Amino acid sequence: MAKQCDICGKKPMVGNNVSHAHNLNKRRFNPNVHKMKIQVDGTVKKASVCTRCLRSGKVTKVV
Repeated sequence: MAKQCDICGKKPMVGNNVSHAHNLNKRRFNPNVHKMKIQVDGTVKKASVCTRCLRSGKVTKVV
């Protein structure tokens, strides 16, 4: 699965897992990206789209 949204460019972010003893371990926050067919300028193409772009109506999903 792709790690970047083709519409808004959202990428994985980096942060820390913090334990009760406050030990820090690096971790990644991956965006919720799905590969699907979308309509762009009247043509159908396959793209990786995050769910935020889908909900906000930035893309139209092809059925």
